[in-house]
Amino acid sequence: MKHRCFSIVFILLVLAHVTVFDTIVLAKDVKLPSLKLKATPFSKAKPHSRSPCLPKILPPQDYLSTTYYLTSCPDLEGIIQNKINAWIQRDYTTAASIIRLHFHDCAVRGCDASILLNHAGSERRAEVSKTLRGFEVIDEIKAEVEKRCPKTVSCADILTAAARDAMVMVGGPFWEVPFGRKDGTISHGREAHMVPQGHENVTALIEFFQSRGLNILDLVILSGSHTIGRSTCNSIRPRLSYFKNTVMAEPPIDVKYLNFLKKQCRRDSNYANLDATTPTTFDSMYYTNLEKKRGLLLTDQLLHSDARTAPIVAALAPQPQLFISQFAVSMVKLGNVQLLTGKNQGEIRRNCNYVNP
Repeated sequence: MKHRCFSIVFILLVLAHVTVFDTIVLAKDVKLPSLKLKATPFSKAKPHSRSPCLPKILPPQDYLSTTYYLTSCPDLEGIIQNKINAWIQRDYTTAASIIRLHFHDCAVRGCDASILLNHAGSERRAEVSKTLRGFEVIDEIKAEVEKRCPKTVSCADILTAAARDAMVMVGGPFWEVPFGRKDGTISHGREAHMVPQGHENVTALIEFFQSRGLNILDLVILSGSHTIGRSTCNSIRPRLSYFKNTVMAEPPIDVKYLNFLKKQCRRDSNYANLDATTPTTFDSMYYTNLEKKRGLLLTDQLLHSDARTAPIVAALAPQPQLFISQFAVSMVKLGNVQLLTGKNQGEIRRNCNYVNP
């Protein structure tokens, strides 16, 4: 019986790497093309009773809970919210910086706070990470949390909740953040280059998101976070050279907007708002700008011209509430990417900049 149980478990572990099902959650009244899906023979199979020798294997996100720190650190969310609010009141660009920091963290090795590790050769020290900001905000929050609840709350959980509170502070939606993530102990600078830099094509973006359990809808929705924030002019320099005597493959840009950007970006060190219309407000104007060919990054404007993403852009532009409600759904999914939750996985860092001694 012992050998039989081992064989069954081994077979299930192999099959787990073969089939992956992705459920797309759509907000109410989304106007997207309908798809006709044909059921496979597997959908008609009768359910089998579970063998008594098989262990119950749960996905990592099932170990998270909104009440995870209810008794061990009851003031956690209040601490994070107060700190984030104070920072954003002093500098509104902090909101976009924290949200971007969270995305870069989850994009490499999952949401394990590896982006916060500050050592030679880390993601944080990589050339492509030099424009990331907000580290001192997380450090300040962590220091206060350690005073109240020492050795209890992970940096990964702090960063995830901080991104939520930053979004709310600039008019975005509120969502419950489930807690229980562990902090990673590995961070390689070469892996930071995997994060989209604003010049990829849509196929590359889709593949990047799908490899992390996110879908095309999540791609377009999370790109909408560019309704706030800025970009260095150096990052968009190729976009500004669109109108030349050579034919370029990238999508067109509004002439008036192009002239404005050329004046704004006389120096590569200058900044340009990602949303040219309402840069300090969380709204759906980002998608309206794309329809007017006023997308700052190449990756933004391509969402409007690619047949796979254009219908979603068209649906979100006139429906701000649809964007806001779906944004919360996609952010929860982002926060659940490749988690460390097991007893022997990760750690609770005492200082977010370094692994525990």
